[in-house]
Amino acid sequence: MSEEILSQAEVENLLHSMEAGGQQPAAPKTSREAPLAKSSLKHSEKVTIYDFKRPERVGKEQMRALQSVHDGLSRNFGAALSAMLRSIVEVKLTSVDQLTYGEFVFSLENPTCFNLIRAEPLEGNIILDINPMILFPIIDRLLGGGKDNLLPARRPLTEIELRLVSRITSLFLKELKAAWQTVLPLDPVVERVESNPQLVQIVPPNEVVVLVSFELTLGEIRGMMNLCIPFNSIERVSSKLQSNNWAAYGGRQSNPELRQRLGRRIEGSVVELSATLAKTTITMKDLIELRVGDVITTEQDVHSPLVLCIQNIPKFHAAPGALKGKKAIQILGSIAPPKAEDNPRPDAPKK
Repeated sequence: MSEEILSQAEVENLLHSMEAGGQQPAAPKTSREAPLAKSSLKHSEKVTIYDFKRPERVGKEQMRALQSVHDGLSRNFGAALSAMLRSIVEVKLTSVDQLTYGEFVFSLENPTCFNLIRAEPLEGNIILDINPMILFPIIDRLLGGGKDNLLPARRPLTEIELRLVSRITSLFLKELKAAWQTVLPLDPVVERVESNPQLVQIVPPNEVVVLVSFELTLGEIRGMMNLCIPFNSIERVSSKLQSNNWAAYGGRQSNPELRQRLGRRIEGSVVELSATLAKTTITMKDLIELRVGDVITTEQDVHSPLVLCIQNIPKFHAAPGALKGKKAIQILGSIAPPKAEDNPRPDAPKK
């Protein structure tokens, strides 16, 4: 079998084509191919990459609707959780993304708090995952713990802890039901709680899900809470996720029942109450020589009301007095909150 030997010119042409990027010399275009090539070059900038492993099955308008609904949910849930724990808990919506169920499961910690929720009339299950990093401090707070930043234990929840977690999930589902009221009346119920997320498969691993992520902050501790909604659960109702459905969702209207419920939750809270009798300045020498019975003169008129502060915030006008042999303060009226124009910003231009 004879071998074909390349000439020197052919070798130089081959090396030259490899240095130019490995592209072989193109054959001369015919007159029919020339217009097609020019047209493809003209529209090449509009070509976008499509990943078949992660198809975008939920439209942009539906994603904006879900983001707006759960943004309001985060604010209301944060307020309700703060009232339950009697401590400030900040809940912030961080992202609303599309990904596969397999990617979502393998991104979670093990063990974790994996709640399977049945939300009629949505098909299948949705998932509420609470990270142990923030869950154990909340449980500690419910049991009367202090503000010590203890490392969370890496273990499944006990029966007592599951009962306490059910109060948190019930509160979240209540706010979830209220948030979706303008879109679809939901009836969410927790079916069961698992600790290993990889043992639960509600949809195939390559099925697209909508992941709504919240960040919870309790003091200096932060943790994530994820709401996973499979696409097949909202596929039939995706047409209802329109701007005219979710734009009307906002803060709750104040009513006597809501005020009474909030009053019952905060009635046991302890606040600092202080009243300033008068203000003056004296020398250090006079301060050291003060004795019992000495009188300090001030510019405060005896008939002018005092300012009563709650948590260092002026709230009421009051008058000093005595009741049953003890010093007392009588509230005369409330102080109107300052307006924005009364306290201009330092960088605001002066007139």
